[in-house]
Amino acid sequence: MIRIKAGVPRRTRPRTYSRPPAHPCRRPLRRVLALGLPTAWGATAITYKLACPLAQQDGLGARIVTGAVFFAVGTGLVLHVRRSLLRELRQARRVAGAAQSALLRPLPARIDGLDVAAAQLSADRGAAIGGDLYEAVGTEYGVRVVMGDARGHGLAAMGTAAAVLGSFREAVYDEPDLGDVLRRLDRALARHLRERPPDGAAAEEFVTVLLLEIRPDGEVRALNCGHPWPYVLRDKDIEPLARADPLPPLGLFPLPPQLPAVHCRHLLQGEALFLHTDGAEDARDARGRFFPLPEVLADAIREQPLSPEAVLRRIITELLRHTDGVPSDDVALLMLHNGSSPPGPRDADISGSAARARQATTAPQPTTYP
Repeated sequence: MIRIKAGVPRRTRPRTYSRPPAHPCRRPLRRVLALGLPTAWGATAITYKLACPLAQQDGLGARIVTGAVFFAVGTGLVLHVRRSLLRELRQARRVAGAAQSALLRPLPARIDGLDVAAAQLSADRGAAIGGDLYEAVGTEYGVRVVMGDARGHGLAAMGTAAAVLGSFREAVYDEPDLGDVLRRLDRALARHLRERPPDGAAAEEFVTVLLLEIRPDGEVRALNCGHPWPYVLRDKDIEPLARADPLPPLGLFPLPPQLPAVHCRHLLQGEALFLHTDGAEDARDARGRFFPLPEVLADAIREQPLSPEAVLRRIITELLRHTDGVPSDDVALLMLHNGSSPPGPRDADISGSAARARQATTAPQPTTYP
């Protein structure tokens, strides 16, 4: 299943309301109705067989009529079961969709001067997300971004992705240093693995993580733990953001005592960052050839003005064509485009220790709803 999120401004989204709970008396009534129809069909078939004189005859015409009656009864039962299963399937999909949307929340269309778009492709049919994770948050330290890939794919890796994402969403507001954010993610992953049932897979669990910090002046800093480096899109050229050797993925080895962030470059006006997981570059076609991500990306940015949504849609389309619609791994894409002015300091959307410090000196802000 594919989800392309162009981002929606949170202040302009309509307020949604949940459906009121059903009346307690309706639940037993629904159960009676659910069992009543099959019972009626069965009673009709038994009554016909025992009470109807035509059912007792052995002639060809009587057998044809009896067969037609039982065929109608069987068809009614099959349709009733099918309707019930479809209703339960729709309900399960609604619940799964709500849980998956809570894990990978829709990103805003713009964060501190940066145009944002994200796309994801799950290797499991019926799942909107898998083990790939991403998030972009504006803080007083700048726009902080995480892109990660948990071991495995599909629904089995969602728990690990949820543990890392939850820790990131808390740490980015509280930790001034990007290295401390990474340590918080490492501790959250360790707790998640300790709480899992003991098995052999937990001992080999790991997550590749890329942390970016785009400061108000446009400076980009990064910490990379086994993740592919993003691409910088400049005019019609692409180049890796950095070429430094990454750290090992989280979960395999302890982090080193010192975690200095890599000073990459400044994100100038008109430039963009393209983040991806290894599922995009490692996708193969029927002949075993890898997906040519740099070439496709270079073709996608030739159209000007640059649109993050159009670029991601082009990449996903070409990726599905390359794999015949059956990718073997999850894919996550994230694009940050400096389309106007450099990122500016945030004033209202802060939390954590910075928010608590500001609440001591300023009046409370009005509550906004997504």
